[in-house]
Amino acid sequence: MKAGVVVVGAGPVGLMLAGELRLGGADVAVYDRLPAPSGESRALGFTRRVAEVFDQRGLLARFGELRQGQQGHFGGVRIDLGALPESHHGVLGLPQSRTESMLTEWLAELGVPIHRGHTLVDLRQSADEVVLTLDGPQGRHEVATGYVIGCDGGRSTVRAVGGFDAPRTVPTRGMYMADITGVEVRQRPIGERIPGGHMVLSVSLGDGYYRILVHDKGLRPPADAAPPAYAEVADAWQRMTGESLHGATARWTAAFDNSSVLATEYRRGRVLLAGDAAHDTPPLAGWGLSTGIQDAVNLGWKLAAVATGRAGDDLLDTYHAERHPLGTQLVRNTHAASQLYLSGDEMEPVRAVLRELVDGGSAARHLAGMVSGVTVRYDLGAGEHPLLGLRMPPDRELELVGGGRVRIAELLRAGRGVLVDTEPEGAAATLGADWSDRVDVVSGAWVPATTDGADAPLDAVLIRPDGHVAWASPGGGDLADALSRWFGASRAVVAA
Repeated sequence: MKAGVVVVGAGPVGLMLAGELRLGGADVAVYDRLPAPSGESRALGFTRRVAEVFDQRGLLARFGELRQGQQGHFGGVRIDLGALPESHHGVLGLPQSRTESMLTEWLAELGVPIHRGHTLVDLRQSADEVVLTLDGPQGRHEVATGYVIGCDGGRSTVRAVGGFDAPRTVPTRGMYMADITGVEVRQRPIGERIPGGHMVLSVSLGDGYYRILVHDKGLRPPADAAPPAYAEVADAWQRMTGESLHGATARWTAAFDNSSVLATEYRRGRVLLAGDAAHDTPPLAGWGLSTGIQDAVNLGWKLAAVATGRAGDDLLDTYHAERHPLGTQLVRNTHAASQLYLSGDEMEPVRAVLRELVDGGSAARHLAGMVSGVTVRYDLGAGEHPLLGLRMPPDRELELVGGGRVRIAELLRAGRGVLVDTEPEGAAATLGADWSDRVDVVSGAWVPATTDGADAPLDAVLIRPDGHVAWASPGGGDLADALSRWFGASRAVVAA
């Protein structure tokens, strides 16, 4: 069997990536070792930037009514998100299983096949293909593909057989997690410290279910630990709180440690990593899932362009260059927040100082932006416009020349580049016509004014399919260079 791109892993990251690849015109298939979705939900929501990403593809509305967090925190130190000039509110209480279900339905509409019950055994790559060996319902077989992306979790087989270097840190504590029903549990939505460096967390999931999490400083589950019996989880909860939850019924349980993994490279030839396969961290506020979804949206359009011959292979190098620093930041932030929250009273002076710093000042904006993902800036080279490399604010509206208003997020529905020109018969729009097979050229006027967060003029802007600004006028550099760099040679050059 031959496929253009194979995604290994049908979790949220793998499903999102497959959809992005198909939007970009790539032939893509997904393989997953489980015969059916597990129904487990380690993440209960996602960050503001991921909500924006889903909105860009018209997917956010599919969730229905969502609950947004009015208070953020870093390591238990609260941040008043409402005091910030731009919304940093994430989505809370949304089980990962619902995200997977929504994305699965999206892929069905796009015609992307998901092959379940196929376990990756090995892979080998040559100059022009990757051959996967899988054990499936009909036995062992091979699949040849142009590229493969490992989205198969923290114990990634793709990472292992693909030869990636990914050292794991030494664990210092363990965690139990379970979704339970049949009891009432007092809410501890951002956790409650227990003397001695322990912590418990509990949050209502609706329909009579609760998520409980126990951080036990003395617990050391092995890396490949099987799910614990619920009695072990209930015993640990009672040791921490004095409360008995033994009468509950568990939908599922899991054991973790606080070790982390960061692959030293996200790409080896035709094999790439995304999500937990690239950066595995302990579960914390959905940060890992959110970073993985952003990996997918960064990589999908690039790999689709390369796989379909619209762009050169060097475009894929920008994936590691842009996303690996965010993986490094994720690992650092996860351990920093854990140390801040889970240490004993000896950390209280540090917490007190941080509380003062985040009281409405620049530190609050920095931490909230870093955690929410809305301030991620990619290094896109020369250019002075304040928006360059940042995500284009998705709610900014444009009054179209032909009439009507549209938000930036709506312009990105098709997963293509967007070039907005606000000048009548503007030079940007004229030049952009040579890339109109890959970039949508839109003319109009900003509503109500043409300013960004820094009050800088914005006459024209080139937006990548992931929503980040690749060029802006004035001060953004050469538009033709930006179009060629991110979207390949113009039609005029190809024709010549």
